[in-house]
Amino acid sequence: MGYVALAVIGALAFAALLLLRLPRLVWSFAGAALFLGAAGYAWQGRPALAAAPARPAASPVPVEPESVILRERLMGRFTADTAYLVASDAMLRAGDRRAAAQVVMGGVRAIPRSFILWTQLGSNLVILDGDQVSPAAKLAFGRAMQLAPEHPAPPYYAAISYIRAGDLPMARRLMARAVSLSRDGTEYKRQLAGQLLVLERYMAAVEQTGR
Repeated sequence: MGYVALAVIGALAFAALLLLRLPRLVWSFAGAALFLGAAGYAWQGRPALAAAPARPAASPVPVEPESVILRERLMGRFTADTAYLVASDAMLRAGDRRAAAQVVMGGVRAIPRSFILWTQLGSNLVILDGDQVSPAAKLAFGRAMQLAPEHPAPPYYAAISYIRAGDLPMARRLMARAVSLSRDGTEYKRQLAGQLLVLERYMAAVEQTGR
């Protein structure tokens, strides 16, 4: 069917040249263009291939500047650990979720006692698994909390993942733990406390409407 369509297009182009009474010089250019097109189709065309809807390009995962600033306040910047996070951010923005998880996994192999990388690995696995907290993601967050039991970052990012997954009660418990572990007077504690308040108000509103 594809070759029939190609022949019809060629015939229509020839008829247009006749109707428009274009100079013979133009005919040679048109003929060359049609010949090149036909040769390219014969070489790469697949007329027997079934039609299929176009697939959208990989959808990027937004990495907001505000979230990066909060992460730096929680976990620092310009360290061997955070270099992997920057690479992960780039992969997420490009929509390559698998590569984002793989680059952090490589960091975990290089720095196995980094709670920062275990935390990010948990977050990336949740994104890779379609916002589901898989056993692998739970293992990564658990390892991060084991390595840094008094640090607010692992429970905070685990809470964010549970919000993505729709498990708000678990998210609230983890977020409350993150706030309690945060150092008094810090900007990040104010941010975490504000997010916890928003989460609690939302849960209360949902519960109220469900009655």
